Amino acid sequence: MTDSITTHYRACHLCEAICGLEIRTRGEEILSIRGDREDPFSRGHVCPKAVALQDLHEDPDRLRQPVKRVDGGWQVIGWDEAFATVGRELSRLQRSHGDDAVAIYAGNPNVHNYGCMTHGGLLRKALATRNTYSATSLDQLPHQLVSWALYGHQALLPVPDIDHTQFMLIFGANPVASNGSIMTVPDVTRRLKAIRQRGGRVVVVDPRRTETAAIADRHHFIRPGSDAFVLLAILHTLFDEDLVDAGELAPLLRGVEAVRAAVAPFTADLAQARSGIAAEDIRALARDMARAPASVCYGRMGVSVQAFGSVCQWAIQVINILCGSLDRRGGAMLTSPAFGYIRPGEKGAGSFGRWHSRVGGLPEFGGELPSVALAQEMLTPGEGQVRGLVTIAGNPVLSAPNGREMDRALAGLEFMAAIDLYINETTRHADIILPPTGPLEHDHYDVVFHRLAVRDTARYNAPVFEPAADTRHDWQILNALAVNIAAGKEQALQPLPAPDVLLDLGLQHGYHGAANGAAAALSLDKLREHPHGIDLGPLQPGLAARLCTADGAIHLDVDFLLTDLPRLLDAPEPAGAGELLLIGRRHVRSNNSWMHNFHRLVKGKPRWQLLMHPEDMRERGLHDGAQVVVRSRVGELETEVLGSDEVMPGVVSLPHGWGHQRDGVRLGIAAQQGGVSCNDVTDQAHIDPVCGNAAFNGLSVRVAAAPA
Repeated sequence: MTDSITTHYRACHLCEAICGLEIRTRGEEILSIRGDREDPFSRGHVCPKAVALQDLHEDPDRLRQPVKRVDGGWQVIGWDEAFATVGRELSRLQRSHGDDAVAIYAGNPNVHNYGCMTHGGLLRKALATRNTYSATSLDQLPHQLVSWALYGHQALLPVPDIDHTQFMLIFGANPVASNGSIMTVPDVTRRLKAIRQRGGRVVVVDPRRTETAAIADRHHFIRPGSDAFVLLAILHTLFDEDLVDAGELAPLLRGVEAVRAAVAPFTADLAQARSGIAAEDIRALARDMARAPASVCYGRMGVSVQAFGSVCQWAIQVINILCGSLDRRGGAMLTSPAFGYIRPGEKGAGSFGRWHSRVGGLPEFGGELPSVALAQEMLTPGEGQVRGLVTIAGNPVLSAPNGREMDRALAGLEFMAAIDLYINETTRHADIILPPTGPLEHDHYDVVFHRLAVRDTARYNAPVFEPAADTRHDWQILNALAVNIAAGKEQALQPLPAPDVLLDLGLQHGYHGAANGAAAALSLDKLREHPHGIDLGPLQPGLAARLCTADGAIHLDVDFLLTDLPRLLDAPEPAGAGELLLIGRRHVRSNNSWMHNFHRLVKGKPRWQLLMHPEDMRERGLHDGAQVVVRSRVGELETEVLGSDEVMPGVVSLPHGWGHQRDGVRLGIAAQQGGVSCNDVTDQAHIDPVCGNAAFNGLSVRVAAAPA
């Protein structure tokens, strides 16, 4: 082993912030991980997850070789045997029962690995199944659906120009903990405080006084699931007080009067009755949005994963449009990424309702069905039943509603393969697990998060370590599986070249590429010359030239959203007598469930308890640290309760991704942690019926002391 010390520069891809890192190594030993001060975007900022890259790299629980399940245990096998077995078994099921007999599920980490982004489509092509699912419909589907409906492309996602805004209105988002999310923004705390330093204001609307709310100028508690009433009341006020001014986008707008008529019933007084926010405060939010020199409305998980998530995200976009905040400095703007720049006519625009799930009739979006349908598609007999499954970096037992039903469904499959680093709550059901190399063992470019960044930058990094002998990158696994599955169906399929080849083509022919005559003249070689990344400047207006709608206009009167408004008016109160409304929460040290296997991310005080307002605890005779039972329509769980005025009365909060004590899970550190999976009580029938997105927030539950 050499004694020389090497310094590597790398972007962290364990969360949305894509912070630049400086990693010092000696041979195979990691000496330090810290923020890269020369990164033009993150400028030295780093969060705890980045430092935990060392834990992931060195984790003894991480798989390095393929394994197959045998007699209740696991046996290491060769790659050729693994690929051949998966190809043979999945193609056998499809030949016998049709292509839709095999499903595919992709988890959130896929968007953090560019090899999965460039090569995942080849596996989908080989399977040719309509039973395609992903974490999209457990998370941000309403965002993409609304962008497709308004702007003609699911990836035309405006992000807050946070560095120039004067008034930022945040609904159901906690960027201080999440580092953004549908808004790539490292060091968000400093950026939010900078709004105040330049004379602006930040207002947060959330059922919990989050870390973001704690540094805001104003925080409004809101009853979970009632955000749509408030957002529509803001639109009502804009019309009622003649505050509408769309600015330069006005000539592109269609359906403004239809929106005026549709929101007429949604007054601020009605919103007060349903949300708990004073009517005058709601009107003031509308005035602030309309009158601030630069304003932006932003909503994230809290407004997406509820029964009216699509209406909420549509209303947020329309508020920005009618206040003149869309495509305007300091408002909501499109990025100009070096790779994946969207122009009219680009592939992947999206689709909606081309087919529906066999059970429940939920609509397809972008070639995928809602993940809430997957368990029933496996459990319900008949033609088209899902009998085989491939998961890619996904753990739906912990991340999908009614995780126990998902657990039962997976146990009944005829064959399952998983591309994953761990034997977790989901992959323990697999027949074959194929582990890809770890983050520090392959090259990296952030395909997705540069497209959502609050400043245009580009950064490519080589691997820190050479991969161990006889390991495979994710793209190599996807290539091999696709070829083997196609061969089993007597079809020929050509593997794709390495992702860096595809990246170079995309860079050179992209918005900032040499082939496009751009000043930056980007190529992969140029990015390699700049290991800290390249700054491409602040976000720029230009939406009009990039609209992908058929007529180049923005139609605000989206039919399937306007026709959903009567459902909102008729919606009953979500909580009955004695019931509480369940919401989730996020912590900066906890992004995905597998991060609970790293000591430096789970150390310290517990973060998995059920938070409950002290008044609600007194009514139930509870005290801090008491064991309680949480019950819903689909099940119950037992956990520890903690009193906190962070949550409003009538609300309880339980974080996602905990509960690692199931038999067969090989996550040593995670299994030692307390906590339970909140999705053992969330309900697969509690959805946004417009698109089928899961509605985790605002679920009615009962909480009582656990039996002695």
